[in-house]
Amino acid sequence: MLSHRYGPDVHLFADPFLLTLLARISSPDTGTAQVPGLVRTAYRRLVQEVLAREFPVRDLHTQTRMTASEPRAFYRGPHLCPDTRLIICAVIRAGILPAQACYEAAIEVLPPEHVRLDFLNMSRTTDDQHQVTGVRLDGSKIGGPVDDAIVLIPDPMGATGGTVCRAVDVYRDLPGKGPQSIVAAHLMVTPEAIRRVTAMHPGVRLYSGRLDRGLSSPRALGAEPGLFWDEERGLSDVQYIIPGAGGMGELLTNSWV
Repeated sequence: MLSHRYGPDVHLFADPFLLTLLARISSPDTGTAQVPGLVRTAYRRLVQEVLAREFPVRDLHTQTRMTASEPRAFYRGPHLCPDTRLIICAVIRAGILPAQACYEAAIEVLPPEHVRLDFLNMSRTTDDQHQVTGVRLDGSKIGGPVDDAIVLIPDPMGATGGTVCRAVDVYRDLPGKGPQSIVAAHLMVTPEAIRRVTAMHPGVRLYSGRLDRGLSSPRALGAEPGLFWDEERGLSDVQYIIPGAGGMGELLTNSWV
């Protein structure tokens, strides 16, 4: 993980495989035909780490195919807790692919009956100067309570933090006991998004494949992230990530057609 001073709930990867993958995703030479597959691979990598770090672990005793011929052929060791529910939230702004990739990876290691895929339909609101003023919830499909579950919000581009904050509001406002934890997973995130999420929703765990702060001061860029937080900037004047990937939603959905 990348060393930083944003607080204990923020986890920034320093994984050469993932960083190389993200460089390909954001390259102008990578087109709409390649982006979905690369994003799927990136999110499978992210969700592996998130589950390994955030999910309860239990010591389980399991058979192998050798057990039929050798009674001692049992494996005993740590497993992801099969009784803990995982709720994955698909935020329909950049398409459902990130959440779908997480869902498919999760049910390979967790009981499918304990993994759910919800949908929140959101859109940005902007003013006359094209500044982002908030996030509007246009609709949702939530499968039921989230009591004691882990809620995972895969949001590819953590630009302003508004999408994650709005999604957290939705889940925390549901009736019942509420989730045991909420985790946001980004491909790229800005210092502005980190500041907003950690301030508005302390305790939400934030993971990102890359920290993008390309408009920061030279002093901030030369220091450990978070040391000169007030001089860090990763958003352009119209709230696009710098260096970023440029229109992730459009690339994933080929919206120009």
